[in-house]
Amino acid sequence: MKLLFTLFIVTFISIGIKAQNNHIVKTDDGRRVLLKSDFTWEYIDLVAPQQNNQPLVKDIKPSTKTVALKDNCGLGLGFKEPSLNTKTQALLKRSRSSIAQLKKKVAKKENCALEEIILISTTETKAKGVYNFCTCNGKISYKRNGSSFFKKGKIL
Repeated sequence: MKLLFTLFIVTFISIGIKAQNNHIVKTDDGRRVLLKSDFTWEYIDLVAPQQNNQPLVKDIKPSTKTVALKDNCGLGLGFKEPSLNTKTQALLKRSRSSIAQLKKKVAKKENCALEEIILISTTETKAKGVYNFCTCNGKISYKRNGSSFFKKGKIL
C-alpha cells in the first residue's frame, strides 16, 4: 500500500512539473521571446519591428475661443488636461463610456463645440468616476456609474 501511495505521489509531482506553461514576452526593442518551462528561450521575431518616429498626437494650436474659455473658467493659458489611466479608458471604450464619448455628450447637452469642452479634473476607477469640465456655459460636473453618465446632482 505504501509503495502504491509513493508511486502515486511521484507521478503526480512529475506531471505537475511537466505541465508548466511557456510564456511570451517582449523585449525593449519590440521583439517577442518565447520563455520555455525548462529555462531556455528563443526569439519568435528574428528582426526587430520598424519604429515609426511620427508623433501620435498632432500639435494643435488653441483657438481664440479656447483661450477665452480658459479665462472664463479661471484656468491658466498653459493648462493641460489631466492624463487618464489608459487601461481604465480601454476598458471603458469597449462599453462606449470613455472620455471621448463623454465629451461628445457634454458638448451636445451644453450646445458647445467639441473643442470648447476641457477636462479640468477627474477621479476615476473602473466602477465609477467624477469628471469636471469647463464648457462654453461655465463649469460642469458629470458622474459615471458603471457605463452610465449623468450630470452631478441629478438622479435621472
